[in-house]
Amino acid sequence: MKNTLNYSKVVQLANMKLSAISKNEFPAAFSPLLEIPEPPEKLYYRGALPDDDTVLLAVVGSRKYSHYGKEACEQVVKGLRGYDITIVSGLALGIDSIAHRSALDAGLKTIAVPGSGLDDDALYPREHLQLAREIVEKGGALVSEYEPDFKATTWSFPRRNRIMAGLSKAVLVVEAERPSGTLITARLALDYGRDVFAVPGSIFSETSRGAHFLIRQGATPITSSLDILTELGFKQEEFIEKIRENEIKDALPVERQVLLTLTEPRTRQELKELIGIPIEQMNMTLSVLEIKGLIIETGGKIMRC
Repeated sequence: MKNTLNYSKVVQLANMKLSAISKNEFPAAFSPLLEIPEPPEKLYYRGALPDDDTVLLAVVGSRKYSHYGKEACEQVVKGLRGYDITIVSGLALGIDSIAHRSALDAGLKTIAVPGSGLDDDALYPREHLQLAREIVEKGGALVSEYEPDFKATTWSFPRRNRIMAGLSKAVLVVEAERPSGTLITARLALDYGRDVFAVPGSIFSETSRGAHFLIRQGATPITSSLDILTELGFKQEEFIEKIRENEIKDALPVERQVLLTLTEPRTRQELKELIGIPIEQMNMTLSVLEIKGLIIETGGKIMRC
């Protein structure tokens, strides 16, 4: 069927606004796609294309994830909060959707590259139609080279993987079996000269075999978001400030009050008077913050770590 969609024109298809751009119109953030073999001739998208300066990080993994894999993905992605990083994944069941959701929860933008077209009636998987809408509503995008009404097939996913790998500066594998589509994405990333990261897992877990294989092949093992930030070239002096910002955001209201008040070393009595809470509550709050490693007390004065 002849394509009648004007590449620069916004159209309405199945109650979804879609746009399309030809490869000579790709924004700077998408220009790495032009370096790969068989770059897409055009891309359909819904939502906002990423800023030129953002770092695109693909996060992929098994559909049959473990509890460990879910927690690892959430912790690593949410730990990137506050940095100009956009999470790229495939909207699939499992680790892909966890990566998208974790990015949204952390206030990061995310790009979904499904193995289907972007029409409401074609988007795959159907269970993630609401997630797709949230991605767009929160400043991210859905991206596909397939016609808007194209239904996913067995071959469309491996072909889609080359776009995720080509778009991204690096690919993070959380869990993967051998063989799997996740390993296809990692292999393509290596072929394209991208960095490949992998989260180690249990030696007894089937879903960790792919990650361990990649590590043996030279992939960088990732055990925290700081590992990723270091590998992506963010300056270490930025880490401490971001960590402090995130600690304050994650703290309970009374804990946040204490942290914000500790602009300089203060005694317990000074904190009590400045914040205006009972001394018993103050002592309990200070104990929790000390256990978390956020404050220390020395010489009768309390200060931020």
